[in-house]
Amino acid sequence: MHVVYSDAHRRHDPRHFLVRGRQVASPEVPARADVLLAAAQGGGHAIVAPDHFGPGPRAAVHTRAYLAFLESVHARWRELDGAAEEVVPNVHPNAHMRAYPQGIVGQAGWHMADTACPIGAGTFAAACAAADCAVHAAELVLDGAPAAYALARPPGHHAFADMAGGFCFLNKVAIAARHMAARLGRVAIVDVDVHHGNGTQGIFYDADDVLFVSLHAEPSNFYPFFAGYADEVGEGAGAGCNLNLPLAHGSGDDVFLAALDRGVAAVREHAPGALLVSLGFDAYAGDPLSPLEITTEGFAAAARALAALGLPTVLVQEGGYDRASLGANLAAFLAAFEGR
Repeated sequence: MHVVYSDAHRRHDPRHFLVRGRQVASPEVPARADVLLAAAQGGGHAIVAPDHFGPGPRAAVHTRAYLAFLESVHARWRELDGAAEEVVPNVHPNAHMRAYPQGIVGQAGWHMADTACPIGAGTFAAACAAADCAVHAAELVLDGAPAAYALARPPGHHAFADMAGGFCFLNKVAIAARHMAARLGRVAIVDVDVHHGNGTQGIFYDADDVLFVSLHAEPSNFYPFFAGYADEVGEGAGAGCNLNLPLAHGSGDDVFLAALDRGVAAVREHAPGALLVSLGFDAYAGDPLSPLEITTEGFAAAARALAALGLPTVLVQEGGYDRASLGANLAAFLAAFEGR
């Protein structure tokens, strides 16, 4: 399998985020990609660099105002007296506040959902490279490859059309899906990250050409808290094209794979021209962010179930923060997906 990878991800190296009011070290660091790359190389997969696709694919998903914000925010932030090295908002709009502010502090709150997506000097460049990895993987599949893997960070599935959040800035699986749907008509996304892909859901919630299926930890007391519930099924033209499969905390492989069977059935019914997978390994039992108990064999079994769909497939890396297990989980997934 071709693995699309860019060293530009190293330009995004966040320092901290807040957990229960405490500043802690961010787990979303360049070393994650180092582990994944070593595992891909060890599995004999071909590593290729992405082409540069320009702003078009990003603009097909994200708003003009948001992209301009991401590109300029760090320089504008650093002009503030006493500003920290990274952009972290200290105010957010709520249901009663609807005016778009002109100042950078207000815009940071508007376009950043939480304090888990600090923006540094290289964040935008790294996010653009990650999006290029996903589009390049999509192009490989559109050109006839049975599957391709975008080994890209930062992750993307919490990014909305106009908002960053949860370590995510550009929604690379959504960018790849929109790119493929323009040619194929219908595609499906299956998200197996432990966190609900709220940004991906939001982008496609009223669309009927992209089916979104998400398996994730039940969100009433877990990020993203405000989305990921079973009664969120899409609206307008997209009614019925959104399937959330929240899993009780403590669930293991059996529950996870039974839910995936439901997701696979929904994909078959949608009859897409291609499948995209938001591939998170943070549901692993040893992951510091996981309330689930998925094993390495559970990920391999999930890969076999997804491969059995027989669809051209783009795998897009999302979460996974236990670096001791990350490589083994990826190796097992890719090998199982390819039938090895």
